[in-house]
Amino acid sequence: MSDDPFDARIRLAAVEHVKRVSVGGVVTADELRAGFSVNGQRIPLINPQRGIFKPASMKHLLSVRTVYPRTGARVWYDDQRTVHTQIERGDELIDYAFMGTDANAADNRWLRAARDSQIPILYFLGVAPQRYTFIWPTYVADWSASELKVRLAFGAPATANREWSIPDAPERRYGLRLVRQRLHQATFREAILSAYGNRCAITGLPEARLLDAAHIMPDKDEEFGQPVVQNGLPLSKIHHAAFDANLIGIDPDYRIHVSEELLSMNDGPMFEYGLKAMAGQLIKFPVRAQDYPDRDRLAERFSQFQDR
Repeated sequence: MSDDPFDARIRLAAVEHVKRVSVGGVVTADELRAGFSVNGQRIPLINPQRGIFKPASMKHLLSVRTVYPRTGARVWYDDQRTVHTQIERGDELIDYAFMGTDANAADNRWLRAARDSQIPILYFLGVAPQRYTFIWPTYVADWSASELKVRLAFGAPATANREWSIPDAPERRYGLRLVRQRLHQATFREAILSAYGNRCAITGLPEARLLDAAHIMPDKDEEFGQPVVQNGLPLSKIHHAAFDANLIGIDPDYRIHVSEELLSMNDGPMFEYGLKAMAGQLIKFPVRAQDYPDRDRLAERFSQFQDR
């Protein structure tokens, strides 16, 4: 079914705004609370006090949100515990709890209307406290008053020209694969940057927007490729590219090595005081010793640097 024309315009504007402000697939709670503007009108993206949100100016639901539970804090809804697990194990439909226990409350009626109208909504899934990855398009595929929850389905990327509808099984599986990949990247990046205080492990650059979470050993490596903090390094984008290309290596004693190709270049201060100067230096370490890069992984990766 088609969305209300005004709603559709706002919905697509919201999607483009979130894409612009997100970094590494992650958007902050402050950015969500700030909302965005359309023709001079401010439109919020979320209600800070509630997970289900419909702006007063819109006919249909705009977004739902799952908060990442803080350590030791109360968990208010079951989906805070289960949604990451459901996505990781490949469930095509993801549970999302009603607001409260009254199925006829306004928030829950908005969920039912979204199902009946088959319109896509924005889903903000917590990957760390106050930080969310953005899943679009998400559909309310099932609504259950007896279970006090809906089931969400992820679709293929939607465009302005598409006739929106709840995705069939093949599209749900495709959408889920994309979401799993995005969730993996976002949670890994958040864990790595948090461990290192949002600083590059080579330069100490303290700007998260310029940092990537680099894998020491890639995902495809069955023995060492797990997405754990000990298999990652926060690196600026240029150093990440150099590390992936084995132009920079880090040995098991955490010392930085620079390839002969880079050392032989003479191309101004960037090489002389940047890439070349770091040769022989130790990396910047994470705050906790338990988060230090794994020596066995470094040894395996460093052997690739030496053999190139």
